Amino acid sequence: MRLLHTADWHLGRLFHNVSLLEDQRHVLEQLIEIIDREAVDAVLIAGDIYDRSVPPAAAVTLLDDVLGELCQVRDLPVVIISGNHDGAERLRFGARHLRQAGLHILSDLADCSTPVTLSLNGRDIDIFGLPYADPEYVRSQFGIDVRDFDSAHRYLLERIDKQRHATRPTVLMSHCFVDGGSASDSERPLTLGGAESVAWAPMQNFNYVALGHLHGPQYRGGEHIRYSGSLLKYSFSEATHSKGVTLVDIDQAGSAQVRQLPLIPRRDVRVLEGELEELLAQGKQDPKADDYLLVRLTDRHAILDPMGKLRAVYPNVLHLEKPGMLGSQQRQQLDRDRLRFDALNMFSDFFEQTSGEAMTLEQASAMSKLIAQLQRDEEQES
Repeated sequence: MRLLHTADWHLGRLFHNVSLLEDQRHVLEQLIEIIDREAVDAVLIAGDIYDRSVPPAAAVTLLDDVLGELCQVRDLPVVIISGNHDGAERLRFGARHLRQAGLHILSDLADCSTPVTLSLNGRDIDIFGLPYADPEYVRSQFGIDVRDFDSAHRYLLERIDKQRHATRPTVLMSHCFVDGGSASDSERPLTLGGAESVAWAPMQNFNYVALGHLHGPQYRGGEHIRYSGSLLKYSFSEATHSKGVTLVDIDQAGSAQVRQLPLIPRRDVRVLEGELEELLAQGKQDPKADDYLLVRLTDRHAILDPMGKLRAVYPNVLHLEKPGMLGSQQRQQLDRDRLRFDALNMFSDFFEQTSGEAMTLEQASAMSKLIAQLQRDEEQES
């Protein structure tokens, strides 16, 4: 049987205030082509389908279009778990009725030990789904004392182990941060405290583990415990990633053979570095000049309107850095500003995740001032 594992679509994402919906549609059309070409039997989507808990209408329409192509046009079973970016309750709306069409949405922890059993090519396979859940939610849902992500994840796996069928291949889907995984800037931290990782060892006895959350394709502990990675590059820290989907063949003995198949973006995400005149000359000959770019200028003299000049040849320059023009004190100030910006972003994500609403401008301003004051106090003490 052949499965396609994908995750972290982040439909509706803005990249430096640029909508990526058409870029996402472009690679999702390729995903459907891969499904047809490779004769895929079922599709697994391991969380973060949307970028926000309340996605824009156009993102919902895009997901509806894709699922219609898979479930209705191709009669293909699709199994989805919710991620930390998804609104679990909204995602599972109508889930019971959608099962009849072959769409299985697993976003309720109460159902984690009940498998989706698919009959593919005359063989049955059990798929267990662990949607994203923090320790507090697991503790309240099951009335047990778990204090971190790892102990919560282990408890849920123990529940699943009790329901596993002895002779059927078993696949686990989980949206989590496996210990030792390689993260990037675009992944929202699961916790502000840093104790967010889970061990891979309790998952090693599954025939395949389809993971979501980390955006770079990678495996942990064994090649069958794998992140497919995101559809697109969602930050400049992912510029060197190769994005794609994972094809999984499970044989009669239950052994999984894995292939990573590439997705070609409508526009790539790149980092360019050099002096302005050199980059302008390159841009006039660059066949991919409309890629999304971060530009680092190495010029040491002041330049009038560098962004305007760059965008004349590279229309999608999204961020400009000028490290060559900074003295040591300016670099230190830039580092402090970046730290304050990252801390504010992290708290903003945490606030939205826990309250379901974005911070107001007044709240963001107050938090920014508080972070700045804490940094000044720390500098005075050091």
